[in-house]
Amino acid sequence: MSEPSQPLDWARLQASLQQAGHRQLVVLEGNRVSSLAWLGRNLPALSWSTGVWSGPGEDRPQPSLIDMKPQNGRQWLGREIDLLVWDGWQGNPPDSLAAITGSLTAGGLWFWLMPPLTKWHRFDDPDYARTALTDAKTHAFARRMAGIITSDPDVIRVNTVTGQHSVRKPKETTCRRFQIAETPDQSRAIEQIVSCGQGRRRRPMVITADRGRGKSAALGIAAITLLNAGRQHIAVTAPSAEAVLTLFRHARQSAGPDQLVIDSDHEIRLAGGGSLRFYPVDELLRIQPPAELVLVDEAAAIPAPLLKNVLLGWPRVVFASTVHGYEGSGRGFTIRFRQVLDEQTPHWKSLRLEQPIRWAVDDPLERLVSRLYLLHAGRSEPDASNADCRIEPWNPVDGSEADLDAAFGLLVDAHYRTTPGDLRQWMDDPQARAWLARRGNQVVGVLWMTREGGFTKALAEQVMKGKRRVRGHLLPQSLANHSGFAAAASLSIGRIVRIAVSDHERRRGVGRQLVDRAHSHAKSVGLDAVGTSFGASPDLLAFWQQCGLSVMRLGLQREASSGEFAVQMLSGVSNAGIGLAGQIQARLGEHWQTLVPRVWRSLAPELLLELTARLPEPPPLTPEDIGELEGFTEGARGFELTLMPLQRLTRQTGAVAALRGRADALLWCRAVLQTWNWTELQAAGYSAGRREAEDRLRYLAADLLKTVMK
Repeated sequence: MSEPSQPLDWARLQASLQQAGHRQLVVLEGNRVSSLAWLGRNLPALSWSTGVWSGPGEDRPQPSLIDMKPQNGRQWLGREIDLLVWDGWQGNPPDSLAAITGSLTAGGLWFWLMPPLTKWHRFDDPDYARTALTDAKTHAFARRMAGIITSDPDVIRVNTVTGQHSVRKPKETTCRRFQIAETPDQSRAIEQIVSCGQGRRRRPMVITADRGRGKSAALGIAAITLLNAGRQHIAVTAPSAEAVLTLFRHARQSAGPDQLVIDSDHEIRLAGGGSLRFYPVDELLRIQPPAELVLVDEAAAIPAPLLKNVLLGWPRVVFASTVHGYEGSGRGFTIRFRQVLDEQTPHWKSLRLEQPIRWAVDDPLERLVSRLYLLHAGRSEPDASNADCRIEPWNPVDGSEADLDAAFGLLVDAHYRTTPGDLRQWMDDPQARAWLARRGNQVVGVLWMTREGGFTKALAEQVMKGKRRVRGHLLPQSLANHSGFAAAASLSIGRIVRIAVSDHERRRGVGRQLVDRAHSHAKSVGLDAVGTSFGASPDLLAFWQQCGLSVMRLGLQREASSGEFAVQMLSGVSNAGIGLAGQIQARLGEHWQTLVPRVWRSLAPELLLELTARLPEPPPLTPEDIGELEGFTEGARGFELTLMPLQRLTRQTGAVAALRGRADALLWCRAVLQTWNWTELQAAGYSAGRREAEDRLRYLAADLLKTVMK
């Protein structure tokens, strides 16, 4: 920093930013009191229409600023602001902060109140309290950010105690003033949305873009075009009502005031009778409005199962999603949802918007935020070499920026919900350990594990009884509380938080090698077990079982983030860990058939079969069981009276393997394990009626009985 010859002309700076289409970060370094006083003196020189303040309302430096809690930045997705005053002394949640910076338009200023950059690595950010990172002595994530900001010549740094500020690097600007205008990308998007809305059924469209590319505007403009062309009802859904404000604003502008009969933030009706209306996704699926087209904005922030229901519920659907990780990874959304699209609607189309609209191509803030939070973490290309794959320990704190970019990029692609907050957790957790898989010089796989548990016996007992909950320690606390074994919290467990392998390296054993290395490390440092928790799916269950882990628990409710049931798996390392894993799994097997019809009636039958196959084998069928089953297969005994032995039959060795691939396996799951009644089975298309379904079950039961009795 240097002492300026005269104070900065903030109004002139703001005008020059608007002229260039740029946005600017201003770091206010010092103590909080001096920074608030500095804002009180300088903010009146600026002009803005929508400004946001993240600190306490009583400390708001200007009365026209809108109060926002630090963790609520995502609520501004799809909205626009031109001033952001962020009180870092109240907390800096990475996901929230990264999200709201994308709402700043050209000419926007971001004032960030923080300690001096040299002290960031020891700053006790209040947001750490919710992350179990309060015990960390130093914060590598903040140190990395401070280094990036220090080296960026486009960042203005102000010492609010002394009045010193950095000299902003002068930029040459063109005489032409930046204006928000339709780009060729956006024009193409509007054209293709209209084509989808007027075209053949079952040909959905997926639009992806970074922030500020005009995808929401394109949706709004295209919707009005379609209504003017004769469509009568277009539905819009998104993670929140606020997320569609930009869409509706552009729809309103496109329609013009003379056409509007109903005009609100969430519904537009034209004089010709056509309507555009927002529905929360749960309401959309519940009431099933007769829409000719459904527009889904910020799709990556909606659980995949709900997106699938939308896809199958209407003839024409357009999904739009931001690629950045703070919405729940848009890249992960594209990769994961692609499987559903390929299976259900193989003629779907995709479009990527590249050119920004809300700011210039060379906007310095977009580049800075991307670096701070690795929003464009690298995607690797196949390595042409025949080099062996090697696994090596690695620390994201000490590793190169290139390796960090590559490793985090793999996590973003592989995991639906990888966000900037995960990057902070990874870098700042003193218990974290990581390994990279390399082929040649290329990073092709990564595994991140953290140490959990190790509670005292007294604390473990309280956790097991539900009287205490310690921040973090996801796996041992969940297993102790739900399995009823306090030892799960007192033993030390290595939880594999994330694992990712590049697409071109899958099914080559790389993931298995990474897990083997983590298991060897756990043994060498005296851990009792290695485990993981993830959204249940048949392919992931198969992978983890191949790695030696067994199912310990299935969540009682679908996860809000993924829409899936979480499954927890464990592999014992020490004798105590091996014994505990056996006890927990045996207890799960005893509870299984009681819980399935009560808690997991809606679980996909294919997944239920795979989970059932991984439970410990129950006692063999008794002579009474066999007699009742034979009576059922011969038509001498009814289904309801044979339900218990049919359920026991399913658990016998070889039964699930025999069911796999059978045409009536799904009917068996729904009727026998999940106890759907005959009306439910017929309504869902599993049978034509009771007699027909019962005959099919008798035939299948006879085959299964022969299989398990061999």
